[in-house]
Amino acid sequence: MLFQRIQRRPVFDRARILGSFIVTPLAETLFIGLFTVEGVGKVKRGLIDPLSGKDVGGLIFYDLRPTHPLSDLRGRLVIDWGPGFRSWVQRAQRKNKVVLELRRNATEPPFPGFVGFRKKLSELASVPVSWRTALSSVSGVYLLVCPESGKQYVGSAYGMGGFWGRWEKYVASGHGGNRRMRDIPPADYQVTILEVASSSADANAIIELEGRWKRKLMSREFGLNANQILLRCRKGEGRGTRPC
Repeated sequence: MLFQRIQRRPVFDRARILGSFIVTPLAETLFIGLFTVEGVGKVKRGLIDPLSGKDVGGLIFYDLRPTHPLSDLRGRLVIDWGPGFRSWVQRAQRKNKVVLELRRNATEPPFPGFVGFRKKLSELASVPVSWRTALSSVSGVYLLVCPESGKQYVGSAYGMGGFWGRWEKYVASGHGGNRRMRDIPPADYQVTILEVASSSADANAIIELEGRWKRKLMSREFGLNANQILLRCRKGEGRGTRPC
């Protein structure tokens, strides 16, 4: 996981093996595996932290490799992280953890549905695999909302990867290539789905849906969408492209 490898301080320098956990959508502390620390270097300039949305070039970059021991407990072992929840890096020999549950099978919370889906960009890393599969299989119109200003950005997802493929670009860059979002400080945008397109809808049809939602929400006048939209297809590709 990229976010785990990027650090501001040498927090893993005295460690050989890391036990990694994530917080699930149900607020559980779930074991996802052991990783060996193989080396340490520096982050290349231009790399965007998937959590902060900021350029983290020059920070510490750990070479972490998944290892086999305890692999049968991945997605099954739930622990009580304890009162030190703000200390996300802890020493195993000093902090014994209470096992709350050992599941027979790795289970995931049920998918809330496309219209019911609501996450922040920083939370996408912990979204269950089955949810990612569902979000990768459909296209349509989504909404990003800045938690600080409340400004909205309406966007469309089509082609390979569906909604999930499009949102990965925001996690990687912080702005997804959108002009107005590039000009403001990075934010942990809330992500929701406004409309799922028909499986028969092509790129231009989905872009038209996007324009309809922009007019409804007035996101060009008061939000983060640019004021103009152009529909055109690249020759031979049949895909719509337009300013943001």
